[in-house]
Amino acid sequence: MFVKYYKNTKMMPIKIWLPSEEHIEEKCMEQALHLSKLPFIHKWVALMPDTHAGKGMPIGGVIACDGAVIPNAVGVDIGCGMAFVQTDISAEELKETVTGSGSLVQTVCGDILRNIPTGFNHYKKPQISSVLDRAKAELNRYEADKELIPMIDDGYFQIGTLGGGNHFIELQQDEEGMICIMLHSGSRHFGNMVGKYFNEIAKELNEKWHTSVDPEWNLPFLPADTEEGRRYLEWMQLSMDFAYENRAVMLAKVKELLAKHTLKYLGREPVFSGEINCHHNYAALENHYGKNVYVHRKGAIRAREGELGIIPGAMGSYSYIVRGKGCEESFMSSSHGAGRLYSRTAAVNTFSVEKVMCDLKDLSVVLAKHNKSDVAEESRFAYKDIDMVIANESELVEPVKKLFTVGVVKG
Repeated sequence: MFVKYYKNTKMMPIKIWLPSEEHIEEKCMEQALHLSKLPFIHKWVALMPDTHAGKGMPIGGVIACDGAVIPNAVGVDIGCGMAFVQTDISAEELKETVTGSGSLVQTVCGDILRNIPTGFNHYKKPQISSVLDRAKAELNRYEADKELIPMIDDGYFQIGTLGGGNHFIELQQDEEGMICIMLHSGSRHFGNMVGKYFNEIAKELNEKWHTSVDPEWNLPFLPADTEEGRRYLEWMQLSMDFAYENRAVMLAKVKELLAKHTLKYLGREPVFSGEINCHHNYAALENHYGKNVYVHRKGAIRAREGELGIIPGAMGSYSYIVRGKGCEESFMSSSHGAGRLYSRTAAVNTFSVEKVMCDLKDLSVVLAKHNKSDVAEESRFAYKDIDMVIANESELVEPVKKLFTVGVVKG
């Protein structure tokens, strides 16, 4: 970790869990400098080792704000995160068992792709959602933002869907050769609308107040004790709950599909254990250095002492289950993934579909995806080395389990 700080200025320090400044892109550092100049930043800005430029705030960034919330420091996929569960089925059994659709890995991944909507797709009929049922029962909490109310009904068609981009469902193999399930998804269109809506409200209010926050930084804020701030926190929490339930529903469906096929072809259902479900795009009121502050984690997970978290790599690479060390300097946070080396556009322009598909074949990784034309966006070549990311945050987390991709479902 190194510290970027200019004495005799109004900026706060920036603590970066990388070896040196040459390991961080210029745009990312520029965004971190903007954060450091915000008048309500508590202590410092923290950048995780997977950090790269985002919208307004770097991905892999963590800030603690005194009395303020920043929609763009949470992002538009509010509550995006990871889910994981261990099984007692060996990877060898799934790879070597032949079905009418290829290996058992191929059969399971194909069935997941058929049963869980991906990309912009959603269910044709409304699904069960306790989170949305509760929101409708407490509609008076949300009525001030009438433009967002229809999202609650729309959410019934989106709960239990994967999305696109870097979201995935993977069958993975741990170091003992056992199959695990990992998935990455968020609040779908629901959180996207909430994030954009309140970012616009914050922009308008910041212009009205003539704040010291430069509009070009794309970091308009809402004081937490204002009506608008309280409304954002309400909708943000609803989006987080929706994202958490979305992952839980998908994980339950994948467990059901895996069990169906292992019972048919192996004669037994898996025993599942060690389930984890955690966010990496959100803000929460926490106490750090004796003060209650709103900790914004944009592409970062909470890593309190002893707390288990998930840090995925790219498909065809490794992922980690980690245990937090409770490092206060990072506001008890760590990275959320490998971090991009190439933008999606740059990755598609640099790596051919053939190169990526051949790489997955060489690694014996099964890919289930409707349209493979954009597969390079999420290839392992587009991301940082996950092992280097983990090495750079050794004071934040310790690895508990290392996993390798066996089969992956992408939008």
